[in-house]
Amino acid sequence: MNSHPNPGVKSGSVTMTADGKTVEFPVLQGSVGPKVIDIRKLYAETGMFTYDPGFTSTGSCESSITYIDGDEGVLLYRGYPIDELAEKGNFLETCYLLLHGELPSQKQFEQFDFTISRHTMVHEQLTSFFRGFRRDAHPMAIMCGVVGALSAFYHDSTDINDPYQRMVASHRLIAKVPTIAAMAYKYSVGQPFMYPQNDLGYADNFLRMCFAVPAEDYKVNPVLSRAMDRIFILHADHEQNASTSTVRLAGSSGANPFACIAAGIACLWGPAHGGANEAALKMLEEIGSVENIPHFIARAKDKDDPFSLMCFGHRVYKNYDPRASVMQKTCHEVLKELGIQDDPLLDVAMELERIALSDSYFIEKKLYPNIDFYSGITLKAMGFPTTMFTVLFALARTAGWIAQWREMIDDPAQKIGRPRQLYTGETHRPYVPISKRA
Repeated sequence: MNSHPNPGVKSGSVTMTADGKTVEFPVLQGSVGPKVIDIRKLYAETGMFTYDPGFTSTGSCESSITYIDGDEGVLLYRGYPIDELAEKGNFLETCYLLLHGELPSQKQFEQFDFTISRHTMVHEQLTSFFRGFRRDAHPMAIMCGVVGALSAFYHDSTDINDPYQRMVASHRLIAKVPTIAAMAYKYSVGQPFMYPQNDLGYADNFLRMCFAVPAEDYKVNPVLSRAMDRIFILHADHEQNASTSTVRLAGSSGANPFACIAAGIACLWGPAHGGANEAALKMLEEIGSVENIPHFIARAKDKDDPFSLMCFGHRVYKNYDPRASVMQKTCHEVLKELGIQDDPLLDVAMELERIALSDSYFIEKKLYPNIDFYSGITLKAMGFPTTMFTVLFALARTAGWIAQWREMIDDPAQKIGRPRQLYTGETHRPYVPISKRA
């Protein structure tokens, strides 16, 4: 398939004058979104390069997978609005879309579903690998190690120059990461691993591997399964964020796909990236009870108080998070289905939600509850400990990482990542023997 069905086209130019020399750079226009200045020849033409900490004004690649308009609250996977995919589709369908660019036909979906379900088991020797971790190891530490170790078990799908091997590796990762995630959870709670079942759907299988035990039968609750599936869809990709950029950067060196995804997992583990829903639960624990909410609301409104309400508003979405409305609905469906009573944290969460959606301060500043707020509450209600929240994020994002990695491999303009720097250290100085140093 063509990785870039709507490649950037020239749409004018800009000129730059430096040291008396004027240079012209082309302006490119994608299929949607802001125009970009092509500065690939900047250094060759001027001897200068740009300084952009965090790459917030830099396009690192050309992609046709995901598009975000934070001002308008838009998130598209291959052109499809995220809320439509989450409401009408399922996660495996979304995986196929991200990988192949189009939604599958019935026959294509059945074949894809069959392929993924037959790859869910992991090599039996991996169970021994788990025993090398301390019993109290964080599940994300286990995920980093085990996913990276897959390259030691599946040598027949590590040649990135072979399209067939790339596809096999893609299928294996989508299929096996849920199994590894469930094993990480089971290991953390001291329960035996549960093997996957081929007759179950993707989300059903994962929930069973997490919460079933050999001593009794386990029946998946369809409401919880649908909620899990939606959570996976909503987190499947999010443009060139830190972890996706990490996967692409690792992949640009020619690293095998298992190593690249492990690198993405490591990046996602950072609290500034994948730990927001866990932070939301910690905030609710700090508030403690509904009676304490007015005090914390007052603190949040106080400009001189460093306290802030976690997971209200979003760095990218300046208007609203298009994923939040779907997650809000899903959250309330789960809470209703489980009929949870007398949980002070959930009571605090629901009251905070009510205030945020009605208080003029929150409305004016657009501090709406975002997806991390609702997903944290939902996952807690479903029985997942907070240490598993980022693991579930990694599970879902694996689909997007793989799609981005495959796109990068196929991109003829791809080069090994090598950012520049603004050097501010010492200039050249001679070496002084240790006996002569002061």
